[in-house]
Amino acid sequence: MDYKAKAVAGLLAATCVFSIIALILSVVNVKDVFLPPSTEYGLVFDAGSTHTALYIYRWPTDKENGTGIVSQVEACTVSGPGISSYADDPAGAGASLKPCLDKAMKIVPAEQQRETPTYLGATAGMRLLREQNSTKAQQVLAEVAKAIGEYPVDFCGARILTGNEEGSFGWITVNYLLGTLVKFSFAEKWEHPWDTEVLGALDLGGASTQITFQPVVTIEDKNTSVFFRLYGTNYSLYTHSYLCYGQTQALKMLLAALHQGSTSPQEISHPCYPKGYQENVTMASLYDSPCVHAPSPPSPAQVLTVTGTGDPAACSTAIQKLFSFSCGANRTCGFNGVYQPPVRGQFFAFAGFYYTFHFLNLTSQQSLNDVNSTVQTFCRKTWAELVKTFPQEKGHLHTYCSAAIYILTLLLDGYKFNEHTWSSIHFRRQAANTDIGWTLGFMLNLTNTIPTEALEPVKGHQPSLWAGAVSCIVLAIAAGLVAVFFQCFWKTK
Repeated sequence: MDYKAKAVAGLLAATCVFSIIALILSVVNVKDVFLPPSTEYGLVFDAGSTHTALYIYRWPTDKENGTGIVSQVEACTVSGPGISSYADDPAGAGASLKPCLDKAMKIVPAEQQRETPTYLGATAGMRLLREQNSTKAQQVLAEVAKAIGEYPVDFCGARILTGNEEGSFGWITVNYLLGTLVKFSFAEKWEHPWDTEVLGALDLGGASTQITFQPVVTIEDKNTSVFFRLYGTNYSLYTHSYLCYGQTQALKMLLAALHQGSTSPQEISHPCYPKGYQENVTMASLYDSPCVHAPSPPSPAQVLTVTGTGDPAACSTAIQKLFSFSCGANRTCGFNGVYQPPVRGQFFAFAGFYYTFHFLNLTSQQSLNDVNSTVQTFCRKTWAELVKTFPQEKGHLHTYCSAAIYILTLLLDGYKFNEHTWSSIHFRRQAANTDIGWTLGFMLNLTNTIPTEALEPVKGHQPSLWAGAVSCIVLAIAAGLVAVFFQCFWKTK
Protein backbone atom coordinates (compact mmCIF):
# COMPACT_ATOMS: atom_id res chain seq x y z
CA MET A 1 0.00 0.00 0.00
CA ASP A 2 1.47 3.39 -0.96
CA TYR A 3 1.76 6.37 1.36
CA LYS A 4 -1.36 8.06 0.01
CA ALA A 5 -3.55 5.03 0.70
CA LYS A 6 -2.11 4.64 4.19
CA ALA A 7 -2.67 8.33 5.00
CA VAL A 8 -6.24 8.35 3.73
CA ALA A 9 -7.01 5.10 5.59
CA GLY A 10 -5.55 6.50 8.81
CA LEU A 11 -7.55 9.69 8.52
CA LEU A 12 -10.75 7.74 7.84
CA ALA A 13 -10.04 5.53 10.84
CA ALA A 14 -9.53 8.67 13.00
CA THR A 15 -12.81 10.06 11.66
CA CYS A 16 -14.61 6.89 12.73
CA VAL A 17 -12.99 6.86 16.17
CA PHE A 18 -13.78 10.52 16.86
CA SER A 19 -17.37 10.00 15.64
CA ILE A 20 -17.86 6.98 17.91
CA ILE A 21 -16.43 8.87 20.90
CA ALA A 22 -18.73 11.87 20.14
CA LEU A 23 -21.72 9.51 19.92
CA ILE A 24 -20.88 7.89 23.25
CA LEU A 25 -20.34 11.25 24.97
CA SER A 26 -23.66 12.56 23.61
CA VAL A 27 -25.73 9.71 25.07
CA VAL A 28 -24.05 9.04 28.43
CA ASN A 29 -25.19 10.86 31.60
CA VAL A 30 -28.13 12.56 29.85
CA LYS A 31 -30.53 14.20 32.34
CA ASP A 32 -34.01 15.66 32.12
CA VAL A 33 -33.77 19.43 32.74
CA PHE A 34 -36.26 22.29 32.50
CA LEU A 35 -36.00 25.46 30.50
CA PRO A 36 -36.03 28.69 32.56
CA PRO A 37 -39.59 29.87 33.30
CA SER A 38 -41.09 32.56 31.12
CA THR A 39 -42.08 35.95 32.56
CA GLU A 40 -45.57 37.36 33.05
CA TYR A 41 -46.47 41.03 33.48
CA GLY A 42 -49.20 42.91 35.36
CA LEU A 43 -50.29 46.57 35.49
CA VAL A 44 -51.94 48.23 38.52
CA PHE A 45 -53.16 51.83 38.77
CA ASP A 46 -53.17 53.27 42.29
CA ALA A 47 -55.85 55.97 42.10
CA GLY A 48 -55.29 57.79 45.39
CA SER A 49 -57.01 60.85 46.79
CA THR A 50 -54.29 63.28 45.65
CA HIS A 51 -52.64 61.56 42.67
CA THR A 52 -52.63 58.43 40.49
CA ALA A 53 -49.67 56.19 39.64
CA LEU A 54 -49.24 53.17 37.36
CA TYR A 55 -47.04 50.30 38.54
CA ILE A 56 -45.66 47.67 36.16
CA TYR A 57 -44.83 44.28 37.69
CA ARG A 58 -43.43 40.98 36.45
CA TRP A 59 -42.95 37.48 37.88
CA PRO A 60 -41.68 34.05 36.73
CA THR A 61 -44.52 31.75 35.67
CA ASP A 62 -43.41 28.81 37.85
CA LYS A 63 -44.25 30.63 41.18
CA GLU A 64 -43.50 29.36 44.70
CA ASN A 65 -46.19 27.35 46.50
CA GLY A 66 -48.78 29.00 44.28
CA THR A 67 -47.67 32.62 44.78
CA GLY A 68 -45.53 34.63 42.35
CA ILE A 69 -42.15 36.18 43.13
CA VAL A 70 -43.18 39.65 41.98
CA SER A 71 -40.81 42.51 41.19
CA GLN A 72 -41.48 46.09 40.13
CA VAL A 73 -40.29 46.99 36.65
CA GLU A 74 -41.38 50.62 36.42
CA ALA A 75 -43.62 53.24 38.03
CA CYS A 76 -45.28 56.12 36.20
CA THR A 77 -46.90 59.07 37.99
CA VAL A 78 -50.01 60.36 36.23
CA SER A 79 -49.98 64.14 35.81
CA GLY A 80 -52.73 66.07 37.53
CA PRO A 81 -54.78 65.39 40.68
CA GLY A 82 -56.48 62.17 41.78
CA ILE A 83 -59.35 60.86 39.66
CA SER A 84 -61.91 61.92 42.29
CA SER A 85 -61.07 65.53 41.33
CA TYR A 86 -62.57 64.87 37.88
CA ALA A 87 -66.12 64.52 39.22
CA ASP A 88 -67.28 67.32 36.89
CA ASP A 89 -65.06 66.19 33.99
CA PRO A 90 -65.08 62.36 33.95
CA ALA A 91 -63.53 62.17 30.47
CA GLY A 92 -60.52 64.08 31.80
CA ALA A 93 -59.88 61.29 34.31
CA GLY A 94 -59.61 58.74 31.51
CA ALA A 95 -57.44 60.98 29.32
CA SER A 96 -55.01 61.58 32.18
CA LEU A 97 -54.07 57.88 32.27
CA LYS A 98 -53.02 57.56 28.63
CA PRO A 99 -49.40 58.85 28.81
CA CYS A 100 -48.57 56.22 31.44
CA LEU A 101 -50.36 53.50 29.47
CA ASP A 102 -48.34 54.48 26.40
CA LYS A 103 -45.18 54.11 28.48
CA ALA A 104 -46.29 50.67 29.70
CA MET A 105 -46.86 49.48 26.12
CA LYS A 106 -43.19 50.21 25.39
CA ILE A 107 -42.09 48.08 28.36
CA VAL A 108 -44.36 45.03 28.17
CA PRO A 109 -43.40 42.87 25.13
CA ALA A 110 -45.98 43.23 22.34
CA GLU A 111 -46.63 39.48 22.17
CA GLN A 112 -47.57 39.44 25.89
CA GLN A 113 -49.69 42.59 26.13
CA ARG A 114 -53.05 40.90 25.49
CA GLU A 115 -52.33 38.46 28.35
CA THR A 116 -51.23 41.18 30.80
CA PRO A 117 -53.80 41.63 33.62
CA THR A 118 -54.51 45.33 34.19
CA TYR A 119 -56.41 46.83 37.12
CA LEU A 120 -57.32 50.20 38.54
CA GLY A 121 -57.95 50.43 42.26
CA ALA A 122 -59.32 53.67 43.71
CA THR A 123 -58.94 54.42 47.40
CA ALA A 124 -60.31 56.92 49.92
CA GLY A 125 -60.72 59.88 47.56
CA MET A 126 -63.21 57.92 45.47
CA ARG A 127 -64.84 56.47 48.61
CA LEU A 128 -65.61 60.03 49.67
CA LEU A 129 -66.88 60.96 46.20
CA ARG A 130 -69.13 57.89 46.25
CA GLU A 131 -70.60 59.05 49.57
CA GLN A 132 -71.04 62.55 48.19
CA ASN A 133 -72.38 61.64 44.73
CA SER A 134 -72.46 57.97 43.72
CA THR A 135 -73.51 58.81 40.14
CA LYS A 136 -70.45 60.99 39.55
CA ALA A 137 -68.23 58.31 41.09
CA GLN A 138 -69.60 55.72 38.66
CA GLN A 139 -69.11 58.10 35.73
CA VAL A 140 -65.45 58.61 36.65
CA LEU A 141 -64.88 54.84 36.94
CA ALA A 142 -66.64 54.27 33.61
CA GLU A 143 -64.39 56.80 31.85
CA VAL A 144 -61.15 55.40 33.24
CA ALA A 145 -62.33 51.88 32.30
CA LYS A 146 -63.08 53.11 28.78
CA ALA A 147 -59.63 54.66 28.44
CA ILE A 148 -57.82 51.52 29.64
CA GLY A 149 -60.04 49.34 27.44
CA GLU A 150 -58.65 51.07 24.34
CA TYR A 151 -55.26 49.40 24.93
CA PRO A 152 -54.36 45.79 24.01
CA VAL A 153 -54.29 44.48 27.59
CA ASP A 154 -56.35 42.04 29.63
CA PHE A 155 -58.35 44.73 31.46
CA CYS A 156 -59.85 43.22 34.62
CA GLY A 157 -61.77 46.19 35.95
CA ALA A 158 -61.70 49.55 37.71
CA ARG A 159 -63.22 49.63 41.18
CA ILE A 160 -63.08 51.30 44.57
CA LEU A 161 -61.08 49.25 47.08
CA THR A 162 -62.44 48.82 50.57
CA GLY A 163 -60.36 50.34 53.33
CA ASN A 164 -59.58 46.87 54.69
CA GLU A 165 -58.28 45.77 51.28
CA GLU A 166 -56.05 48.83 51.08
CA GLY A 167 -54.64 48.17 54.55
CA SER A 168 -54.08 44.44 54.15
CA PHE A 169 -52.48 44.72 50.70
CA GLY A 170 -50.12 47.33 52.17
CA TRP A 171 -49.26 44.81 54.90
CA ILE A 172 -48.38 42.21 52.25
CA THR A 173 -46.15 44.73 50.46
CA VAL A 174 -44.19 45.60 53.61
CA ASN A 175 -43.61 42.00 54.66
CA TYR A 176 -42.81 40.74 51.16
CA LEU A 177 -40.19 43.44 50.63
CA LEU A 178 -38.62 42.81 54.05
CA GLY A 179 -38.39 39.06 53.41
CA THR A 180 -40.69 37.88 56.22
CA LEU A 181 -43.05 36.01 53.84
CA VAL A 182 -40.52 34.31 51.56
CA LYS A 183 -36.74 34.45 51.27
CA PHE A 184 -34.07 33.09 48.92
CA SER A 185 -32.08 30.63 51.04
CA PHE A 186 -28.47 29.45 50.96
CA ALA A 187 -29.81 26.30 49.30
CA GLU A 188 -30.65 28.56 46.32
CA LYS A 189 -34.40 28.19 46.59
CA TRP A 190 -37.28 30.28 47.92
CA GLU A 191 -38.35 29.30 51.43
CA HIS A 192 -40.54 30.56 54.26
CA PRO A 193 -38.29 32.17 56.93
CA TRP A 194 -39.53 30.37 60.05
CA ASP A 195 -37.32 32.37 62.41
CA THR A 196 -38.72 35.78 61.34
CA GLU A 197 -41.82 37.54 62.67
CA VAL A 198 -44.07 39.51 60.35
CA LEU A 199 -44.40 43.28 60.85
CA GLY A 200 -47.49 45.42 61.25
CA ALA A 201 -48.35 48.19 58.76
CA LEU A 202 -49.46 51.75 59.53
CA ASP A 203 -50.61 53.79 56.53
CA LEU A 204 -51.64 57.44 56.54
CA GLY A 205 -53.14 58.74 53.30
CA GLY A 206 -54.89 61.95 52.47
CA ALA A 207 -58.42 60.73 53.24
CA SER A 208 -58.01 57.58 55.34
CA THR A 209 -55.62 55.78 57.68
CA GLN A 210 -55.12 52.03 58.02
CA ILE A 211 -53.68 49.74 60.70
CA THR A 212 -52.94 46.07 59.95
CA PHE A 213 -51.08 43.50 62.08
CA GLN A 214 -51.09 39.88 63.23
CA PRO A 215 -52.43 39.81 66.82
CA VAL A 216 -51.70 37.14 69.44
CA VAL A 217 -55.36 36.94 70.48
CA THR A 218 -58.38 35.71 68.55
CA ILE A 219 -59.97 38.55 66.58
CA GLU A 220 -63.40 39.18 68.10
CA ASP A 221 -64.92 41.31 65.33
CA LYS A 222 -64.92 39.39 62.03
CA ASN A 223 -65.43 42.68 60.13
CA THR A 224 -61.84 43.56 61.07
CA SER A 225 -60.41 40.14 60.19
CA VAL A 226 -58.79 39.14 56.90
CA PHE A 227 -57.17 35.88 55.83
CA PHE A 228 -54.39 35.29 53.28
CA ARG A 229 -52.53 32.21 52.09
CA LEU A 230 -49.15 33.27 50.71
CA TYR A 231 -46.28 30.99 49.67
CA GLY A 232 -47.99 28.07 51.38
CA THR A 233 -48.41 29.80 54.77
CA ASN A 234 -51.68 31.04 56.31
CA TYR A 235 -51.99 34.52 57.84
CA SER A 236 -54.91 35.77 59.92
CA LEU A 237 -54.72 39.55 60.30
CA TYR A 238 -56.48 42.38 62.07
CA THR A 239 -57.09 45.35 59.77
CA HIS A 240 -59.22 48.47 59.85
CA SER A 241 -59.43 51.66 57.80
CA TYR A 242 -60.73 54.93 59.22
CA LEU A 243 -62.29 57.05 56.48
CA CYS A 244 -61.94 60.83 57.01
CA TYR A 245 -58.94 60.30 59.31
CA GLY A 246 -56.35 60.64 56.59
CA GLN A 247 -54.12 63.67 57.13
CA THR A 248 -55.77 66.05 54.63
CA GLN A 249 -59.33 65.31 55.72
CA ALA A 250 -58.49 65.26 59.44
CA LEU A 251 -56.88 68.70 59.27
CA LYS A 252 -59.91 69.94 57.33
CA MET A 253 -62.18 68.58 60.12
CA LEU A 254 -59.97 70.41 62.62
CA LEU A 255 -60.29 73.72 60.79
CA ALA A 256 -64.07 73.28 60.50
CA ALA A 257 -64.32 72.52 64.24
CA LEU A 258 -62.30 75.62 65.08
CA HIS A 259 -64.56 77.67 62.82
CA GLN A 260 -67.72 76.37 64.43
CA GLY A 261 -66.28 77.03 67.88
CA SER A 262 -65.13 80.54 67.02
CA THR A 263 -66.77 83.57 68.65
CA SER A 264 -66.41 85.48 65.37
CA PRO A 265 -68.17 83.99 62.32
CA GLN A 266 -65.52 85.29 59.92
CA GLU A 267 -62.32 84.76 61.93
CA ILE A 268 -60.62 81.54 63.08
CA SER A 269 -57.82 81.39 65.66
CA HIS A 270 -55.76 78.31 64.81
CA PRO A 271 -53.53 77.09 67.68
CA CYS A 272 -51.68 74.64 65.39
CA TYR A 273 -50.62 77.31 62.88
CA PRO A 274 -47.51 79.36 63.74
CA LYS A 275 -47.91 82.77 65.29
CA GLY A 276 -47.75 85.43 62.60
CA TYR A 277 -49.25 83.20 59.89
CA GLN A 278 -52.51 84.25 58.27
CA GLU A 279 -54.55 82.96 55.31
CA ASN A 280 -58.00 83.34 53.80
CA VAL A 281 -60.27 80.37 53.00
CA THR A 282 -63.77 80.29 51.60
CA MET A 283 -66.66 78.48 53.22
CA ALA A 284 -67.05 76.51 49.98
CA SER A 285 -63.51 75.09 50.12
CA LEU A 286 -63.74 74.35 53.85
CA TYR A 287 -67.02 72.46 53.65
CA ASP A 288 -66.55 70.70 50.30
CA SER A 289 -66.07 67.23 51.81
CA PRO A 290 -68.49 64.73 53.38
CA CYS A 291 -66.03 64.53 56.29
CA VAL A 292 -67.01 68.02 57.47
CA HIS A 293 -70.57 69.09 58.19
CA ALA A 294 -71.42 72.61 57.13
CA PRO A 295 -73.19 74.92 59.55
CA SER A 296 -76.73 75.94 58.73
CA PRO A 297 -77.42 78.05 56.78
CA PRO A 298 -74.28 77.65 54.61
CA SER A 299 -72.69 80.72 53.01
CA PRO A 300 -70.29 79.27 50.38
CA ALA A 301 -69.03 82.65 49.14
CA GLN A 302 -68.11 83.88 52.62
CA VAL A 303 -64.36 84.38 53.17
CA LEU A 304 -62.84 83.32 56.50
CA THR A 305 -59.59 84.68 57.93
CA VAL A 306 -57.42 82.06 59.65
CA THR A 307 -54.79 83.37 62.08
CA GLY A 308 -52.14 81.19 63.70
CA THR A 309 -51.51 81.46 67.45
CA GLY A 310 -48.72 78.86 67.86
CA ASP A 311 -50.08 77.13 70.98
CA PRO A 312 -49.17 73.39 70.92
CA ALA A 313 -51.13 72.56 74.08
CA ALA A 314 -54.34 74.08 72.70
CA CYS A 315 -53.58 72.42 69.35
CA SER A 316 -53.39 68.98 71.00
CA THR A 317 -56.66 69.59 72.86
CA ALA A 318 -58.43 70.63 69.65
CA ILE A 319 -57.16 67.58 67.74
CA GLN A 320 -58.21 65.16 70.49
CA LYS A 321 -61.78 66.42 70.10
CA LEU A 322 -61.84 64.94 66.59
CA PHE A 323 -61.79 61.46 68.15
CA SER A 324 -63.88 59.44 70.57
CA PHE A 325 -61.57 57.32 72.71
CA SER A 326 -64.20 55.59 74.86
CA CYS A 327 -64.65 51.83 74.44
CA GLY A 328 -67.56 49.58 75.38
CA ALA A 329 -67.47 47.40 78.48
CA ASN A 330 -65.01 44.46 78.35
CA ARG A 331 -63.80 45.53 74.94
CA THR A 332 -60.50 46.83 73.61
CA CYS A 333 -60.76 49.38 70.84
CA GLY A 334 -58.85 51.87 68.75
CA PHE A 335 -61.05 54.95 68.53
CA ASN A 336 -64.63 55.84 67.63
CA GLY A 337 -65.70 52.56 69.21
CA VAL A 338 -63.95 50.36 66.61
CA TYR A 339 -62.67 47.05 67.98
CA GLN A 340 -58.88 46.62 68.01
CA PRO A 341 -56.77 44.01 69.83
CA PRO A 342 -53.61 45.24 71.59
CA VAL A 343 -50.78 46.13 69.21
CA ARG A 344 -47.84 43.73 69.14
CA GLY A 345 -44.54 43.32 67.31
CA GLN A 346 -42.70 45.73 65.06
CA PHE A 347 -44.54 48.20 62.78
CA PHE A 348 -43.69 50.02 59.56
CA ALA A 349 -45.29 53.49 59.44
CA PHE A 350 -45.24 54.89 55.91
CA ALA A 351 -46.82 57.46 53.57
CA GLY A 352 -48.03 60.48 55.60
CA PHE A 353 -46.51 59.14 58.83
CA TYR A 354 -43.08 59.15 57.21
CA TYR A 355 -43.25 62.44 55.29
CA THR A 356 -44.16 64.58 58.32
CA PHE A 357 -41.66 62.92 60.66
CA HIS A 358 -38.95 62.99 58.00
CA PHE A 359 -39.36 66.77 57.68
CA LEU A 360 -38.94 67.07 61.47
CA ASN A 361 -35.94 64.70 61.36
CA LEU A 362 -37.71 62.15 63.58
CA THR A 363 -37.25 58.96 61.58
CA SER A 364 -34.16 57.63 63.39
CA GLN A 365 -35.86 55.72 66.22
CA GLN A 366 -35.87 58.65 68.64
CA SER A 367 -37.50 58.08 72.01
CA LEU A 368 -41.05 59.27 72.59
CA ASN A 369 -39.76 62.00 74.94
CA ASP A 370 -37.40 63.31 72.23
CA VAL A 371 -40.19 63.24 69.64
CA ASN A 372 -42.55 65.18 71.92
CA SER A 373 -39.84 67.71 72.72
CA THR A 374 -38.99 68.27 69.04
CA VAL A 375 -42.64 68.71 68.07
CA GLN A 376 -43.32 71.12 70.93
CA THR A 377 -40.26 73.22 70.05
CA PHE A 378 -41.24 73.35 66.37
CA CYS A 379 -44.83 74.33 67.16
CA ARG A 380 -43.71 77.28 69.27
CA LYS A 381 -41.68 78.85 66.46
CA THR A 382 -43.16 81.94 64.81
CA TRP A 383 -43.99 82.06 61.11
CA ALA A 384 -41.07 84.42 60.47
CA GLU A 385 -38.64 82.00 62.15
CA LEU A 386 -39.98 79.04 60.16
CA VAL A 387 -39.80 80.82 56.80
CA LYS A 388 -36.22 81.88 57.52
CA THR A 389 -35.22 78.31 58.47
CA PHE A 390 -37.20 76.43 55.78
CA PRO A 391 -37.68 78.84 52.84
CA GLN A 392 -38.05 75.96 50.35
CA GLU A 393 -41.01 74.46 52.28
CA LYS A 394 -43.14 77.60 52.45
CA GLY A 395 -46.16 76.04 50.69
CA HIS A 396 -46.89 73.45 53.41
CA LEU A 397 -44.81 74.84 56.23
CA HIS A 398 -47.76 76.07 58.28
CA THR A 399 -49.30 72.54 58.41
CA TYR A 400 -46.39 70.54 59.85
CA CYS A 401 -47.19 71.31 63.49
CA SER A 402 -50.83 70.24 63.19
CA ALA A 403 -49.82 67.16 61.15
CA ALA A 404 -47.20 66.10 63.73
CA ILE A 405 -49.54 66.51 66.71
CA TYR A 406 -52.29 64.72 64.77
CA ILE A 407 -49.94 61.77 64.10
CA LEU A 408 -48.92 61.58 67.76
CA THR A 409 -52.57 61.67 68.85
CA LEU A 410 -53.52 59.00 66.30
CA LEU A 411 -50.69 56.64 67.27
CA LEU A 412 -50.80 57.10 71.05
CA ASP A 413 -54.45 57.73 71.87
CA GLY A 414 -56.00 56.18 68.76
CA TYR A 415 -53.96 53.05 68.04
CA LYS A 416 -52.87 52.70 71.70
CA PHE A 417 -49.09 52.74 71.36
CA ASN A 418 -47.30 53.93 74.52
CA GLU A 419 -43.83 54.82 75.80
CA HIS A 420 -42.91 51.10 75.89
CA THR A 421 -44.16 50.15 72.42
CA TRP A 422 -43.20 53.42 70.69
CA SER A 423 -39.75 52.05 69.80
CA SER A 424 -41.42 49.31 67.74
CA ILE A 425 -42.59 51.89 65.16
CA HIS A 426 -40.24 52.40 62.19
CA PHE A 427 -41.00 55.46 60.07
CA ARG A 428 -39.99 54.55 56.51
CA ARG A 429 -40.79 55.63 52.96
CA GLN A 430 -39.31 52.50 51.38
CA ALA A 431 -38.58 48.86 52.12
CA ALA A 432 -35.80 47.17 50.16
CA ASN A 433 -35.43 50.35 48.04
CA THR A 434 -39.05 50.12 46.88
CA ASP A 435 -41.86 52.56 47.70
CA ILE A 436 -44.48 51.07 50.01
CA GLY A 437 -48.13 50.98 48.95
CA TRP A 438 -50.98 48.56 48.38
CA THR A 439 -50.38 47.78 44.69
CA LEU A 440 -47.50 45.30 45.08
CA GLY A 441 -49.42 43.36 47.72
CA PHE A 442 -52.49 43.37 45.48
CA MET A 443 -50.50 42.02 42.51
CA LEU A 444 -48.75 39.42 44.64
CA ASN A 445 -52.02 38.14 46.10
CA LEU A 446 -53.53 38.12 42.60
CA THR A 447 -50.87 35.70 41.35
CA ASN A 448 -52.51 33.07 43.57
CA THR A 449 -55.41 33.03 41.09
CA ILE A 450 -53.27 32.88 37.91
CA PRO A 451 -52.52 29.27 36.83
CA THR A 452 -48.92 28.13 37.15
CA GLU A 453 -47.34 27.23 33.82
CA ALA A 454 -45.56 23.86 33.70
CA LEU A 455 -41.86 24.18 32.90
CA GLU A 456 -40.83 22.76 29.51
CA PRO A 457 -38.62 19.63 29.93
CA VAL A 458 -35.60 19.06 27.67
CA LYS A 459 -32.64 16.64 27.62
CA GLY A 460 -29.48 18.07 29.09
CA HIS A 461 -25.80 17.14 29.31
CA GLN A 462 -23.02 18.05 31.67
CA PRO A 463 -21.06 20.96 30.13
CA SER A 464 -17.75 19.03 30.15
CA LEU A 465 -19.22 16.00 28.34
CA TRP A 466 -20.99 18.23 25.84
CA ALA A 467 -17.77 20.14 25.16
CA GLY A 468 -15.92 16.85 24.67
CA ALA A 469 -18.57 15.58 22.24
CA VAL A 470 -18.43 18.81 20.23
CA SER A 471 -14.62 18.66 20.14
CA CYS A 472 -14.69 15.07 18.83
CA ILE A 473 -17.22 16.04 16.16
CA VAL A 474 -14.97 18.91 15.06
CA LEU A 475 -11.95 16.60 14.92
CA ALA A 476 -13.89 13.94 13.00
CA ILE A 477 -15.00 16.52 10.43
CA ALA A 478 -11.45 17.88 10.14
CA ALA A 479 -9.97 14.38 9.65
CA GLY A 480 -12.61 13.56 7.03
CA LEU A 481 -11.96 16.77 5.11
CA VAL A 482 -8.20 16.15 5.13
CA ALA A 483 -8.79 12.57 3.86
CA VAL A 484 -10.91 13.92 1.02
CA PHE A 485 -8.27 16.52 0.24
CA PHE A 486 -5.54 13.86 0.10
CA GLN A 487 -7.67 11.58 -2.04
CA CYS A 488 -8.41 14.32 -4.56
CA PHE A 489 -5.19 16.31 -4.70
CA TRP A 490 -2.34 13.98 -3.61
CA LYS A 491 -0.84 12.79 -6.89
CA THR A 492 1.35 9.66 -6.81
CA LYS A 493 4.07 8.72 -9.32
